[in-house]
Amino acid sequence: MATDLIRRLEGDVYFVPGEGKGAFPSCHGFLLKGHETVLIDAGMAEATIRELDKQQRIDILVITHSHPDHIRHGYLLEDRHILMPLETPDSITDLRLLGERFMGNLEHGSIWAQFVHDECGVRALRLPDGRFRDGDALTIGGAELEAIHAPGHLDDHYCFLEKKTGTLITTDIDLTFFGPWCGNPEADLETFLKSIEKVMAMPYRRACSSHKEPIEGDATDVFETYLAGFERQQKKILALCEAPTTLDAIAEASPFFRDSFSEKLIQRLFEKRMALKHLTLMIQQGLVTESNGLYRQV
Repeated sequence: MATDLIRRLEGDVYFVPGEGKGAFPSCHGFLLKGHETVLIDAGMAEATIRELDKQQRIDILVITHSHPDHIRHGYLLEDRHILMPLETPDSITDLRLLGERFMGNLEHGSIWAQFVHDECGVRALRLPDGRFRDGDALTIGGAELEAIHAPGHLDDHYCFLEKKTGTLITTDIDLTFFGPWCGNPEADLETFLKSIEKVMAMPYRRACSSHKEPIEGDATDVFETYLAGFERQQKKILALCEAPTTLDAIAEASPFFRDSFSEKLIQRLFEKRMALKHLTLMIQQGLVTESNGLYRQV
């Protein structure tokens, strides 16, 4: 199999790089090669998935969660055996309904669906042939995967520990400097924090996220830097509250995306939701007050 498509990590576990170094709307994937071939997530380039399947037929597609960069080109493998989390809802089959879930209402969800379809090449998936839940052991592709439910980023967000090789697939505990992303209605900062701590305590020999190169050996420092992202994000919001300000004004300042998202309506909605989650937490912590829609540092 072409070495530019995959990179062996250990044993039968391979890293499949996504284009753009795995940046959205792409993600890195993982290939398991045993008596059957398993692909974990489908956010890589369409040409990559087609060539992988041509060189060695993919038998099973595992989806770690239903974000668009992870289901992106899964439709190419719809005739294969598909596994998804127990928590993934049936809206996975309809981009507009998936958008409603991610954006909060059908109007904004329809805009999201059009954007990810036209600009990112995302298509909806069919319902899976099987589902996994927290703690399940999946013996597939010559691997022994432990399913680790890691909500907070998304209700159906999962990580995996491949026990034979100690390969920890952290998916969207992405270990990038962007920091923990909680832009959907169901996302929760404190829940995600607990999930990250749960995952980093697993007995791994390498940590592999969906948006960063694999890290060999102890990744404690990288995990801790990622966890510190909560505080970095909070400080950005707190600085914007030095004088009384509105949630809309904070979103317009784009403290998270730094105005880099091509679809500005979606960017503002994500900024607004993430800022509100931080503001709600900081009000509880006594760092911010709110009066008549104006937020200010204490």
